[in-house]
Amino acid sequence: MFSVEYYVKQDGSCPVEEFILSLDDKMQAKIFRSLELLEEFENQLREPHSKQLIDGIYELRVKQSSNITRVLYFFYINKKIILTNGFIKKTQNTPERQIDIAKKRRFEYLKREGRK
Repeated sequence: MFSVEYYVKQDGSCPVEEFILSLDDKMQAKIFRSLELLEEFENQLREPHSKQLIDGIYELRVKQSSNITRVLYFFYINKKIILTNGFIKKTQNTPERQIDIAKKRRFEYLKREGRK
């Protein structure tokens, strides 16, 4: 079984966890349920729960009434899923800026792990 981990910045902060905890209780519950599905079904989890975006970056797709939230992530060796960032979706497509944040955090994570 895969394990979900939060990306931690060099300064020790964890922006994706902070984002999730800033959401209302119902949305948090739906996100945590979706993360359980992700751990269980791993890279086999598909739409409507998960979707591959680009270059090994995936999005966890969560909807609570009319609110849509996305959490971006990537897979890492030893059965790890690293959550990089989250956002409230307001447009049809995932903003490039959010994908760029995920890629940058993945690069930094891999660099720290010695696997550029």
